[in-house]
Amino acid sequence: MTKTRSIAEDFRRDWFAQPRADILAGIVVALALIPEAIGFALIAGVDPSVGLYASVAIAMVIALIGGRPGMISAATAAVAVVVIPLVRDHGVEYLFAATILMGIFQAIAAVLRLDLLMQFVSRSVITGFVNALAILIFMAQLPQLIGMGWETYAMVAAGLAIIYGLPRLTKAVPSPLVAIVLLTVVAVYFIIPVNTVGQMGELPDGLPVLHWPDVPLTWETLRIIAPYSATMAAVGLLESLLTAQIVDDMTHTDSDKRQECAGQGGANIVAALFGGMGGCAMIGQSVINVASGGRGRLSTFTAGAFLLFLLTLLGPWVGRVPMPALVAVMIMVSIATFSWNSIANLRRHPPASSAVMLATVIVTVWTHDLAMGVLTGVLLSGIFFAGKVRNMFTVERIRREHSAVYVVTGQIFFASVDRFKERLGPESLYEDAAHHVVIDVSKAHFWDISAIEALEKVVERMRCNGRHTRIVGLNKASADLFDRFALEDRTGLETGLAPH
Repeated sequence: MTKTRSIAEDFRRDWFAQPRADILAGIVVALALIPEAIGFALIAGVDPSVGLYASVAIAMVIALIGGRPGMISAATAAVAVVVIPLVRDHGVEYLFAATILMGIFQAIAAVLRLDLLMQFVSRSVITGFVNALAILIFMAQLPQLIGMGWETYAMVAAGLAIIYGLPRLTKAVPSPLVAIVLLTVVAVYFIIPVNTVGQMGELPDGLPVLHWPDVPLTWETLRIIAPYSATMAAVGLLESLLTAQIVDDMTHTDSDKRQECAGQGGANIVAALFGGMGGCAMIGQSVINVASGGRGRLSTFTAGAFLLFLLTLLGPWVGRVPMPALVAVMIMVSIATFSWNSIANLRRHPPASSAVMLATVIVTVWTHDLAMGVLTGVLLSGIFFAGKVRNMFTVERIRREHSAVYVVTGQIFFASVDRFKERLGPESLYEDAAHHVVIDVSKAHFWDISAIEALEKVVERMRCNGRHTRIVGLNKASADLFDRFALEDRTGLETGLAPH
């Protein structure tokens, strides 16, 4: 009974905790998705309907089976850029097949708990990822701003004034929605010469239909699509998990990252079966949703459902929405997404953390590749961490009546073995050299094969200098590692293992 009640409570919380706010937020997101989906489809080299139908399917499915309520997933540029060569060389049907395999790979990733790899992404990398996305979102609006008439700039300014000014009067309706509606009415009534959504690409005028990819089911087909599918799956999961963490922070709630991996896989499979391209979570639209009051699954589902409604019944009207209105919304998103505290923190945070954040931003913006930027940040974090930990050990030599005791404290691993061997120099170098040497490692931990080999070399060097050497205090984990990987020609050394 308790479990049933818990499921029912979770359902109500995720779907009907605040239906009005979620529905209104979803409507705003649906309008903002249209130009993005069309643009991403054109990037991939496919018809706009492929991006739009993908956004409909992914948003509706992920709302049902995803792990992060309130997060928006749809067709994205991160996935679109990966499939450009596939579409160019083999056609759109191979894109659909690759997207299905992408979803399968993501489902497998959920089973293998690859979401746990997010534990190795530091806060500095996440901050850099957020800032880079904010910059990219703003840069994506520049084509709609550069070289345009004064009417465009006036409408963008008016849109921003509404977005930031209306909440001071009332928060009953999301200000981005009001801005889009009012500017559309003004543009249509006064026939203002600005770019419209319809000029970005032809909008579909019907419902998507179930479609199995028209490709031969052969090993050759698998050979062609598998590399693209693996890359799309990795990029999609990376961006989705990072965005989920960001939405977690914005809403002060937790989410099920494993379920999100599985949900992304299922959503992409459904999208491909209805003639859509692959996608993942979108930080820009997720920020719009949260900023507009969306918190539950209903907001994400509404975004997909209302987008489908717009495409099938209101296509001609949607095509008349002025692009400056949507540009104003996306500028608001870029401003809200950017972590402005990170600028002041550059001086307060450790130099290594600031370097990781800046490197993530620079590489991401320079390459327009989110995965490359995050990978750079993670690698730098690992290098800085290893450099810090390698210095976190000490060696103290204590001379006793009949022996010399070397007390080792700290972490010994591949990055610190050189300093470890240097600190335990040959006993013969000391004026009060002892014949018996004890290496006390009760306060140390040996992490890898490099550390074990370094310990062996130190003992061998002591022995070659005529010293009777014992190792004491190996903890259980270090002792097990020593027993498994010590070289045979050195295991004859006397190693008195004492409990930690």
